[in-house]
Amino acid sequence: MARDTRKGRIEPTFDAPQARGSKGDLRLGDSDRVVPSRQRRAGKSKASTGKGKATGRKPVRRKSGSGSGGGLFGFLRGAVYWSLVLALWCGIAGVGVVAYYGAKMPAATSWEIPDRPPNVKIVSADNKLIANRGMTGGEAVGLHEMSPFIPEAVIAIEDRRFYSHFGVDPVGLGRAVAENLMAGRLTQGGSTLTQQLAKNLFLKPDRTIERKVQEVLLALWLEQKHSKDQILEMYLNRVYFGSGAYGVEAASRRYFNKSARDVSLSEAALLAGLLKAPSRLSPARDPQAAESRAQVVLAAMRDQGMIGDGEMTTAMSQPATRAAAYWTGSEHYVADRIMEELPGLIGGDIASDVVVETTVDLRLQKQAEKTIRAMIDEKGGKLSVSQGALVSIDTGGAVRAMVGGYDYANSQFDRASEARRQPGSAFKPFVFMAALEQGRRPDSIRNDAPIKIGNWKPENYKGKYHGPVTLSEALARSLNSVAAQLAMEAGPKTVVELAHRMGIESDLNANASIALGTSEVTPLELTAAYLPFATGGLRPEVYFVSRVTTTSGKVLYDHGKARMTRVASPEIIGMMNSMMQGTIDFGSARAADIGRPAAGKTGTTQQSRDAWFVGYTADLVTGVWFGNDAAKATKATGSNLPVPAWRAFMEEAEKGKAVRPLPGSWSPGGSGGTPSRLPPMNGIGGGIASRDSAPARPVPQAAVGNRPAERPAAPAPAVSRSSRPVPSANVPRPAANVGRDDRTASIRRPVPPGDVGGAQQKRPTSILDVIMGN
Repeated sequence: MARDTRKGRIEPTFDAPQARGSKGDLRLGDSDRVVPSRQRRAGKSKASTGKGKATGRKPVRRKSGSGSGGGLFGFLRGAVYWSLVLALWCGIAGVGVVAYYGAKMPAATSWEIPDRPPNVKIVSADNKLIANRGMTGGEAVGLHEMSPFIPEAVIAIEDRRFYSHFGVDPVGLGRAVAENLMAGRLTQGGSTLTQQLAKNLFLKPDRTIERKVQEVLLALWLEQKHSKDQILEMYLNRVYFGSGAYGVEAASRRYFNKSARDVSLSEAALLAGLLKAPSRLSPARDPQAAESRAQVVLAAMRDQGMIGDGEMTTAMSQPATRAAAYWTGSEHYVADRIMEELPGLIGGDIASDVVVETTVDLRLQKQAEKTIRAMIDEKGGKLSVSQGALVSIDTGGAVRAMVGGYDYANSQFDRASEARRQPGSAFKPFVFMAALEQGRRPDSIRNDAPIKIGNWKPENYKGKYHGPVTLSEALARSLNSVAAQLAMEAGPKTVVELAHRMGIESDLNANASIALGTSEVTPLELTAAYLPFATGGLRPEVYFVSRVTTTSGKVLYDHGKARMTRVASPEIIGMMNSMMQGTIDFGSARAADIGRPAAGKTGTTQQSRDAWFVGYTADLVTGVWFGNDAAKATKATGSNLPVPAWRAFMEEAEKGKAVRPLPGSWSPGGSGGTPSRLPPMNGIGGGIASRDSAPARPVPQAAVGNRPAERPAAPAPAVSRSSRPVPSANVPRPAANVGRDDRTASIRRPVPPGDVGGAQQKRPTSILDVIMGN
């Protein structure tokens, strides 16, 4: 085929055979390639071989792995390179995260340490600590004031490099991460004490990246603004130790009943061990776990040279003891009561630490607690009694002791000031006093026999009646029929008004059964209402707090001198004291004799649900109650449990005090002649003319007889008195005053026949005729 010689476009060719003699062609040869072709490499290899043969030298071979881009060295170099790259990017990312979350925080110039929640330090009359109250449960203690074992133990187990790091401990964090990886679980935390303080002061306990970043920033700020000792002191006074205790002082009081100033080495180790898991390791919950953790702390202290082997061995030998499940000690009933009153005394909320000086004598408080517990331990099982209360008030109105139950740790309900109970015959003094104020006298005569008021038939204890008796004997022997007669003679409303005037604050029902104490009152107010008997007719204001100051000494409240109000004449008080002394001399409280002038009254309510004795000397008025929370019947009476308890307490309380007579004086036979006997009346028996200095006030017919609207069983209007509301007991109570099976005051079954004492005789002019509604 003839070659086309026509002029045309000449296309470049690559690797085509080069025509000889051709010039100017655009061609790429093997030498123009970046990577030589196999033929060229082979050619070079042959040339090299030939050259080697020509020169007589063998080609030098490179050892494998020694090349710049391969082998183990190359792998390591690459790993280091990429690790640096990764670290760089992680650092950049970390800076970004910190910047992002840091930007969400307020400006650092506005950061400040929040105030510690205020503490209320409550002290006794002789300046001994009763309790601390507030969110923390204890006052702040300086680092130099607390036991030196406490900070050492905390640093040893929580942050051994505390004094050398800058708020964040990279070494400690790395060690914690390594140990956690080796253990396969979270066994150690990497937070420093400064970080923990930052979290406690400013942050919520959320486990988020944001919270952790903010914690680190705040820790750095704390380290810049405060010294190491200041940071450690703040931490120890705010950290949670379990069982509601914040700070070392509260924890020491809670678990060891002592100040943080007096904590021993073993106790300090236990406290430091709680920080890992305060609730789970609390000695109130698991003393063995708390002790095991304390031994870990002791070993850490020994390893860091804080203690020697001998000290560690001695501390480890201390046995594990279970702490009370709650704050223990009857003084906490007083503390609770004071915390209720405190805002009203200082005129608002508590804004800073305060010291409350109380009227309580801690020695008497402990004696009262010991007495209540001893009586229940000794007789409670036999008499089916599980709770008790005691209140003791001096004649100036200062409460010297108040026990609200058998054990505060098991029950914080204050039966002394919060539980309202029927007082039974312990209320009768107000009935007899109302009669005296209307002209009757202690030697006035009434007939002790069965009576009927409407459908209500009050009965004496064990159904025993004594016929004609003086009012003194009737009160000393707690005769219910005479008390009911006097209540109707004086009028139930008059009795209620007098009880309120004497110091009862609860609402009382103005019906016939008020004579037997069927309206409920608290032990505190009943005891307070007996104060005028011990003061000669003056009613002092009852108080617990004498003064409130700040920790710097500024006075916020001062009770000042005792405030007295006359509520009865000295003559009437003299008569009442003479009558109630008979209760101890020959009546139901003979076991209350303490070898000095004293008087009082027992009380036992229906089905023995409540047993009382309120007694007094010229120095103290003390009321004692025993019963059950569920209002279950007991086998106790005022004579067999409260009276011995009263005596045990008062013998201790009166030690070292001068013997003083009770105020007022009265002796029988001062005026008038011998009472004359009257013939039987109204089926009650032979009457005795009352040797009263004034005629008996006519009893309104509406109060007696068979008119349904006025029967004691019907709900009676309550006579109110403005006072602090007193909550009722937890268990609803049955109706107070009806039914033949009721055991009101010292009443007990069976009811004597209605015709005891003789046949009825019509005597319309007789007082008893008016009472009977005939």
